[in-house]
Amino acid sequence: MLTLPHLNTGPFLTIADLAATLDAIIAPVVTDLGYALVRIQLTGKPGDMTLQVMAEDRSTGQLTLGQCAEISRALDLPLETADPIDSEYALEVSSPGIDRPLTRREDWTKWTGHEVRLKLDPPADGRARAHGVIIGIDCDMVSLDVKSVGTIALPFAAISAAKLVLTPKLINATRPLDASGADDLIELPDTADDENAADNDNDTTED
Repeated sequence: MLTLPHLNTGPFLTIADLAATLDAIIAPVVTDLGYALVRIQLTGKPGDMTLQVMAEDRSTGQLTLGQCAEISRALDLPLETADPIDSEYALEVSSPGIDRPLTRREDWTKWTGHEVRLKLDPPADGRARAHGVIIGIDCDMVSLDVKSVGTIALPFAAISAAKLVLTPKLINATRPLDASGADDLIELPDTADDENAADNDNDTTED
């Protein structure tokens, strides 16, 4: 999965072309090293951009610093040769962390039973956001158990961003190599503020 900012890619290269080009360069390198590609993300503004490659060791679901360095070294030459980005950029290789983004269909099966916050574009079922416990994915529809609502089904194709919520259950399930990778901004669901945030996540949109 590739996330791109508003970028002037020139008259002959569209955003979709750039996404396909970066994936074609990066994915085989990561796979050949024995890792799984989680996300490619290009952020920043022209002249000061970051190309983030997020990957995981399938045996741990994370990467060590040494593994990040290995991927970075392996990508240097292919990216330099292809020169796909019409801007100065820094390459950053990272591990998903505990409260990881969900970018692939298989993630919605692997992390069944855990909490997720997601954004929808375009909105679906009257929602632009949702927060609930993952039930699973079937026929391109992701099912969540939403507090005070029950089961909802959302189209996988409409999910523009999704991230696991840091909970004790998730920490126990992941057994992280380094717990410092989790975002401090995702709170544990044991305070009134968290419950209010969950309610806001599940507010329906109005046309």
